[in-house]
Formats: sequence, structure tokens, C-alpha cells
Amino acid sequence: MRSAHDDHLTAHDLATRAGVLLTELRDSWSGDDPRKLRDAGDRESHEFLMAQLAKICPDDAALSEEGADDPKRRDADRVWIVDPLDGTREFGEPGRDDWAVHVALWTKQAGGLTAGAVALPARELTLSTAVPAPSDQPARAQGPLIAVSRTRPPDFVAAVVSKVPGAQAVPMGSAGAKVAAVLLGEVDAYLHAGGQYEWDSAAPVAVAQAYGVHASRIDGSPLIYNQFPPNLPDLLVCRKELATVLLDAIAAVRGEGA
Repeated sequence: MRSAHDDHLTAHDLATRAGVLLTELRDSWSGDDPRKLRDAGDRESHEFLMAQLAKICPDDAALSEEGADDPKRRDADRVWIVDPLDGTREFGEPGRDDWAVHVALWTKQAGGLTAGAVALPARELTLSTAVPAPSDQPARAQGPLIAVSRTRPPDFVAAVVSKVPGAQAVPMGSAGAKVAAVLLGEVDAYLHAGGQYEWDSAAPVAVAQAYGVHASRIDGSPLIYNQFPPNLPDLLVCRKELATVLLDAIAAVRGEGA
């Protein structure tokens, strides 16, 4: 029987190894069409992760952005939720490091996420539930930095940022990279309201929860995984002391109909 320790290490190891695969693919790519590189990255990372999970945890179900949704996960006790390449656009742009690999585990026994890892391959860094959380970062004196979508920042998010004194929006790529920036103290929050799926946030949220960071829907309700269909459209990850301020600002904007 697998232990929780094994699951944490599996998530960390697989995300890291998939990241190495992607880095080597990107560094050796000689084509001039970034779409082909992105497609190859999605495919090769997905195939690697699915093959490894089938070998290591053959009785577990899996949900991957790049794979067909297996109805067996509805009744499964353990489901791996994977984004083989989060931030595909950024992966295809030379020099960008805001792309990631997500590997998370949901278990029926816990009723939620129990392990997870976010690899940032271009930074040679993996944040996971297997690694102790860093010490708390001091509060930012000039106002919070809020990570937002680089390519699809909805007007709603801009309206929320405008209601928080001193806040500034910081556009970034991958959802995993944005949550990692919160955990590393590079920004103070990540707010998203433009539509996502479970694989976009499962691993980042698993790690955020292990680090003691606030993570919820934008109405403050819990993030629930292994649902059908796997839609999870909005997300707030932030320093705990900012949660009430940001949730109040979100509620105000929603009340105004923005």
C-alpha cells in the first residue's frame, strides 16, 4: 500500500522529470514554427506522465489536459490531475520562464487534494508538498502585487485591483508560475476569473495549501476537484492576511455588476 510520503515524492519527481524533458526539447528545437514546439511539448510531457503513472500507480485514475476524460475517475479512490505543460504559449517563446508542469493527487478518502507539485523547469525549481514551506515573507509596504493573466486579463480583475489601495497588477503566464510567485514572495496574490479547468489549478492549490496560503473560489468558497465536467472557472490564491481585503473587493465589484 502506498503511503502519503510516497505520493508527495511521486508528484515532485514526475513534475521535475517532465520539466527536464520539456527543457531539453525546447533547447534542442531547430524548427521555426513555435506552434509545432508547443504541440510537441504538450504531447511528449503528457505521454511521459501517463506512462509513469501507469507504471507507478496502475490502479489510479488520471485526468490530463491532453488526454480524454476517463469516466472511471467518477468512482475512483485516487485520481491524478495533471497539466503536462501549463503556459504553453510562454513555452514557445524564447527566454520566458513562466511556464510549468502540474502534477496533483485527489483522493476520495480525504475528499480533496492530498499531494501536488509545480515544476518551473526554466528556473530549475520545483515547489511541492514534499518540500517544507519557506519562511513567511514580510508584507510589502507599498501595496500588494497581484498576478493576473498575461493574455486574458478580464476587466473584472482590473476593477478588483483598482479597489485595493496601492495594489498593482503583474501580468504573467502559467497559472502554476503565478501561484509559485505568491509562494516565493515575488507577488502577494493571484486572482483569476476568466475560466479554467481543474488541471490549471489542482497542483498549484495543493502546494499553496501545504504552504499555509489562502486558496479559494473568488466568492470565498472551497475549491472542489474531481468534478464532472472538470470546470473550475475562478481562483484566488493570496497571503492569508490579504484574503479578507481581496474577497471584500471582489464582492464589491461583483455587486457593481463588473
